[in-house]
Order: sequence, then C-alpha cells, then structure tokens
Amino acid sequence: MSPADALPRRTREVRLVARPRGLPRPDDFALVEAPLPAPRDGEIVVHNEWISLDPSQRIRMHEASTGYMPPFPLDRAPTGWAIGRVIASRAAGFEVGDAALHAMGWTEHAVVDTTMERPPARVEVDAETPARWYLGPLGWSALTSYVGLFDVAGLRDGDVVFVSGAAGGVGSLVVQLAKAAGHRVIGSVGSAAKAAYVREELGADEAFCYRDGPVGELLPAAAPDGIDVYFDNVGGDHLEAALEALRPHGRVALCGAISSYNATGAVPGIANLFNATGKGLTLRGFLARMYEHRMDDFRRDMRARLAAGTISYPETVVAGLERLPAGFIEMLSGGNVGKMIVRVRPEGERAA
Repeated sequence: MSPADALPRRTREVRLVARPRGLPRPDDFALVEAPLPAPRDGEIVVHNEWISLDPSQRIRMHEASTGYMPPFPLDRAPTGWAIGRVIASRAAGFEVGDAALHAMGWTEHAVVDTTMERPPARVEVDAETPARWYLGPLGWSALTSYVGLFDVAGLRDGDVVFVSGAAGGVGSLVVQLAKAAGHRVIGSVGSAAKAAYVREELGADEAFCYRDGPVGELLPAAAPDGIDVYFDNVGGDHLEAALEALRPHGRVALCGAISSYNATGAVPGIANLFNATGKGLTLRGFLARMYEHRMDDFRRDMRARLAAGTISYPETVVAGLERLPAGFIEMLSGGNVGKMIVRVRPEGERAA
C-alpha cells in the first residue's frame, strides 16, 4: 500500500441533507469536506474519476422504504456506482494504480471494503476501453438494457418494440439493440429534439414526445398494428397505453417508473390492468443485480458491438463534484441525453 502520510487527510463529498419533496432542490444536498480515514485490513482507497447518476437513486431519498433498497440516511453521501484509481490498498487483489469499480459514489475519495456484499471490482482500462464505459456501455445501466430486452422480455422474431425513456441511459441502448436485431422500434421521449435524435441517430422507426398529447393516442398512431414488447422506464400513463396497444401474449419488462419518483402523494394505479389477463400478457419486474451472472456474456457482446461501431452510447457529462446535485436534478427533469455521469477530477486532469 502507499504510505499513510501520502494519502489526503480530507476529501469532499455530496451529502443528502433533506428529504426532497417532489423534484429535488439544490438545498436538499450539501458539498462538504470530511476526514478521509486510512484503510483497514480488507479495504482500499479509491480516488474517484467518474460517478454515475441514476434515476433509481431518487427512490432511496424517500423516508419510507419502497421495497427496492433501504432509504439513504440523511447527512451522509448517497451510494452509487463510481470508478477511479486505487491510491491505497490493504486488500488482496488490488494494487495502487488499479482501476476499481465500486458502489460508494458521490465522493471524491472512497474507502471501500472489499468484503462487503457488493465488493469493488478491478477492471481493465486502456485506450480502447475508457474508465467511464464501466458506468455506461459496459456497466450496470447497460446490463439493465441488455437483459431487460433479451432475458426478461424474451425478444422474438417479428416483435414490435415500444421503449419509454428512449433517449435515456437505459432506453437509448434498448432502441439500438432491438433495431440491430431487426425489429420495428417505437420510442417515447420528453422533447421534439429527443424524438429526432432517437429516430435519426439511434435508428428508431418512430418516436414521439409524450408532452404532445395523451400517450394513449400517440402510441397507437405510431404503432397502428399494435406492439409485442414494452420496455417500461416510465410507468403511469405509458404503461396504461402499452397495455392497450400490446397484442395477445405480449411482454412487458418493468424496469422503472420515473413518472412517479418525484410524486408527493399517492400514485394512481393502472386502470386497465385486466388487459394483462384478457390478452395473456406477461408483466415481469427485474433489477440488473438479479442478472449478475450475465455480466461476462453481456460485456463480451458489447465490446464486440462497440469495436464494430454498431452501437453508440450517448453521454451527458457533468464537470466537477460540486455540480453533481445540479446534474442529478437535471437528469430527473429530462435534461440529459443518454447516460448522465459526473467527471470528478478538475478540468485538465486525466480522466479516461
């Protein structure tokens, strides 16, 4: 390990200091300076370079448990995926200088226990594989897209696929994977510019802005013959519209429900759920961690697609840890295209 006196004595972190009501506000968070302890046996210290921002983190900011994961405690840095370089190690398998992917984000430096339930992973970073890709096309968000489409929805020949949140970090990859497999794809997004992007850059056959009218009218106009697969990132009116448009024996991959994450009261239920019975539909919820066993196959496939240039992975980059809260709020407001990530290191420092 590196000598203790070579380690920074203090670090910076973004803490959750208030439970958001509706869309988070900047004063729900605070950038603070905190002591950085030396690692103990089994621990490493990582200087983070990139931090992932994900809509699911908003769920854990509620006071009550949702059954997803425990709520984030107040006055602590929320956890989340991050990647950086090991600057001290007292753990087997990690050396100073290694690139480490871990779930202790929202900090400049992280002391990570390698014996924890979700331990850090040493990953290979080179000119062809930048570190930030492990938060994007080789990371858990992209695994969500991959297994949601192929394993959960069980994509079949001839399927018509509808994707909500089609310009986001998960949805943008679902669109491309479905098109690469030869399917007709319809996307829903939050602006006309994003609709054009999903059609022209990602290759969707149709894309509409859900702000232009009722989704229950926009979807059948885009898919007059119905759909077979719905990849649900939004929930609410999108799920209701999909239940109407799905053909017999259609499948729904229930990935997220971002339309309700900022709700301040009870969220109305789905009024037409009996369609699932009448049409013999399959609605299946999932989390990427349920498919961790697929990670090696997924990364092998994605590396080949990235090398061949058949997949692009859009990113929206937030520069600086101090701008993390603003980036998180922007993402929840639909201000990102593709994956939202934070570059932790100051401008000019290396961060591949």
